[in-house]
Amino acid sequence: MAKYLDVHPVNPQPRLVQQIVDALHDDALIAYPTDSGYALGCRIGNRDGRDRILRIRGLDERHHLTLVCRDFSQLGQLVHIDNSAFRTIRSATPGPYTFILPAMPEVPRRLMHPKKRTVGVRIPDHTVVRAILDLLGEPLLSSSLILPGETEPRTLGWEIKEELDHQVDIVVEAGETPAEPTTVVDWSEGVPEVVRRGAGDPDRFA
Repeated sequence: MAKYLDVHPVNPQPRLVQQIVDALHDDALIAYPTDSGYALGCRIGNRDGRDRILRIRGLDERHHLTLVCRDFSQLGQLVHIDNSAFRTIRSATPGPYTFILPAMPEVPRRLMHPKKRTVGVRIPDHTVVRAILDLLGEPLLSSSLILPGETEPRTLGWEIKEELDHQVDIVVEAGETPAEPTTVVDWSEGVPEVVRRGAGDPDRFA
């Protein structure tokens, strides 16, 4: 059964954040709230966690998983960002955007798109997520919690606990979350292409 942790959305309790991070270090899979609905997350090195995310979401190996970062400097260590993209991406973060960019050599190949060698990255604007990432000290391997046959991410922790009780290890509750997923911008070819319209304003990339 999944552990259900009720974390304060503005002042996250340090002991609960520590519990979450300790579980992640023990290769737990968590369902956690973001600024664009709930997501599934685990440590980058958690191979089983990655496979569990794909199973829960009903996805194949070609799906772009996302590396959720604490800040722009952490993001910049994972992907190539050319000069034309740098200012625009920086001005849009933190926020409800996912950017698809060429991965740096340090990113494990199993986390990249198998043909394009790209990966999704994002910096959420969410106090609880930032607290987790600060203590974890590395990005989270993540994917929006959109179940097969659905188009929007889950937004209610108790509902996720009921439905995925035996598929995730921790459900983090932290108040209301928006129902829209991130806006996804593919910048891997040097120009921005909006591939999914979501919570973030896509017009800034027109």
